Amino acid sequence: MDTRTDARRSPGPARLLPALVMAWILVGACSSESSSPGSSPLPLHPVAEIDLPENNSCFDYASLAPSGDCCSLPTSAPARSSKSTSAPGRSSERSRTCPRHGVLVVPERRRVYVTATADNRLVILDEDTAAVIGQAPTGNYPDGIAYHPKRGTVWTTNESGGSEPVVDATTAQVRGTVDLGGEVGNIAYAPVANQILVAVQGKGDLAAIAPETLDVARRLPTPGCLGLGFGFGFGPSARLAFVACADNATLLTIDLAIWQTAGTTAVGEQPDVLAYNQGEQRLYVAAENGIVSVYDQRDRHLTDVGSGHLADGAHVVVDPSIGHTYYPDRAGTDGHPALLEQAPSP
Repeated sequence: MDTRTDARRSPGPARLLPALVMAWILVGACSSESSSPGSSPLPLHPVAEIDLPENNSCFDYASLAPSGDCCSLPTSAPARSSKSTSAPGRSSERSRTCPRHGVLVVPERRRVYVTATADNRLVILDEDTAAVIGQAPTGNYPDGIAYHPKRGTVWTTNESGGSEPVVDATTAQVRGTVDLGGEVGNIAYAPVANQILVAVQGKGDLAAIAPETLDVARRLPTPGCLGLGFGFGFGPSARLAFVACADNATLLTIDLAIWQTAGTTAVGEQPDVLAYNQGEQRLYVAAENGIVSVYDQRDRHLTDVGSGHLADGAHVVVDPSIGHTYYPDRAGTDGHPALLEQAPSP
């Protein structure tokens, strides 16, 4: 993969990216709306543009591997399946390939966990070799994925199955399944609450699962939120969770201390992926229409910093060590897929 220099790139030598694993869905349903919910320009400037493999699809999941090693994960590309790939790492420019849909890098284990949607299973890969070292059955259409570090478990959402399989991160043995009673969206581990949060779209609520007992500890109704939970973000120090409502361009701020909705914010159409930089207390909201909205979190409130169109189908992941964000773009400067690296503007 090559690093390209063009008018969108700031002066200076290219910096190799940390290993970044992404998955893209082979469904051409990305919107190209260009309106912005905010009045201030996007507070970002380009740093680099990295070539990605040719594909006509929409990028979806992204996961950061701070170790700096590279891996690329390919797919056989059946209907509704997906592929994943990576940008070059700080210490390596290797690329590899292997199948799947959701993807999560767990650096301390040097493992990559992927949901094989078409095959209804979770696949465990060695981060260094991309070898398959374990597999576990899931329910119908595994999608979202999360890791609980204290219990060493991987959680996946069975989107149409309405359940939550829990898999041992080392042995790939299924430890249990949580029935959520309706179609589920995304999932995330909330470290400040030591809970697994799941968007239960079929019930229109946010469920908190106790990882010790695999019981639903509580539910939070989310009236006014349509298309609940396609993206999660966390402000750990403030005990806040941020949840995207894809169908009505809304962002919920959830107060985890009192388990209530603390506020709602209008964002770009079809918000899908959120990234929170704890050091800067800055939230990035990437929407399917290409709008990226940026907010600063102060005193448990979000302040609009700016927004703008960056790339159709924009999704985001942040490197907290340097504050840079990365956005896969189906059509970079020369019309080929690329990863856009952006830095906060002064």
